[in-house]
Amino acid sequence: MEQRLANTWKMTVNEKKFIETALVADIRVDGRRPFDYRRLTIKFGREDGSSEVQLGQTHVMGFVTSELVQPYRDRQNEGSLSIFTEFSPMADPSFEAGRAGESAVELARIIDRGLRESRAVDMESLCVIAGKLVWAIRVDLHILDNGGNLVDAANIAALAALSTFRRPEFTLGGEGGQEVIIHPPEEYSEVLDKVREPLPLVIHHFPIAVTFGFFGDDNIVVIDPTHKEETVMGGRMIATLNTNGDICAIQKAGRVAVMHTVIMQCLRIASVKAGDITSKIKNAVESYNTERALRKIKRHSSAALDVHKPVVDWETQNQSVDQKRMSDLPGHQERLKPISKESGVSQSNNMEGVLTPNKAPEESTDEKPSGTESDQLNADIMPAHSPDGAVGTVVETNRKNTLADAVKPKHKRKKKSSSNIDAS
Repeated sequence: MEQRLANTWKMTVNEKKFIETALVADIRVDGRRPFDYRRLTIKFGREDGSSEVQLGQTHVMGFVTSELVQPYRDRQNEGSLSIFTEFSPMADPSFEAGRAGESAVELARIIDRGLRESRAVDMESLCVIAGKLVWAIRVDLHILDNGGNLVDAANIAALAALSTFRRPEFTLGGEGGQEVIIHPPEEYSEVLDKVREPLPLVIHHFPIAVTFGFFGDDNIVVIDPTHKEETVMGGRMIATLNTNGDICAIQKAGRVAVMHTVIMQCLRIASVKAGDITSKIKNAVESYNTERALRKIKRHSSAALDVHKPVVDWETQNQSVDQKRMSDLPGHQERLKPISKESGVSQSNNMEGVLTPNKAPEESTDEKPSGTESDQLNADIMPAHSPDGAVGTVVETNRKNTLADAVKPKHKRKKKSSSNIDAS
């Protein structure tokens, strides 16, 4: 109510009378009907446990964190859940920075009562070692813009953040199993032969807070009041229910008396609204989990491609090596020199094997080779005839020595004769 009184000076008398007169005629300033909610938008950050809720002009962000602490003495095997709110002067000029006002404390208590008293979150699943270590869950709610009905928007932000939060997995080791080993996200376990995934919280149901505003002595009721309607209304009632119709908490503020029949009507309307809001939260969380799974698959698939990349390079390298070897074969490197038909026939009678093309020996002089040398070269480049009639060029296996083999090349004979003349 502190925030509502702080905004009173902003409203003129004519504006207040206009809002009250319009409500009597079942007309609201923003064009809604008395029991209509403003547009609800739920978004999530890339980190688990972060949410952003926008209800009309009201904007709230929620963050969930966890840490290992010692349990309470009266609850040795249960974890803890705490709600903290932060009101920024950016959201409303009436908020003070660095100081939790009455409205901030009231907002945190309303949301905390609806979550803890209804046992929405399984606290026993947060126990690590009974009596020694438990998980403490902390929910921080940041008010970015105050457009009215902060309770409903902050409650939705807290539920959305808790639904996407995942605590790290742990194992017990050491002597007597009293040592806690916390595993980082996506750590590979050789024992389990799988990646360790963070564990989500166990949430049994969604307690949804629905705020009603009362105007005048005629008990005019509206749902989801704006910040202008909050300055005019004489009282409000916050009913927290789940989809089963169970009443988790009720709080009434203000001096306006409300009839019993009006309260029962509000509870029936709140039960319907709780079902609609719960379905929106679940759909948003399901979309987030699907997107998260796709990001994980894309990350692992890219890593798999990097692992198989050297194999593709080896295959390409092997193909290039094979092509190089084929190009180095004598048949691919140089062509056979043309020879006369007569020399080919005479040489084929003296050969039993098969010949390959060989390079002519390098000559130290510019003189042309004699007939004997040309016969030798033609014999070296002789195409062999196979029994099938095909001509091939393969390596010579067996060949009988002929008279041509005993004749030395001309340049060698010249060098030898010249050396004999000098000696004489």
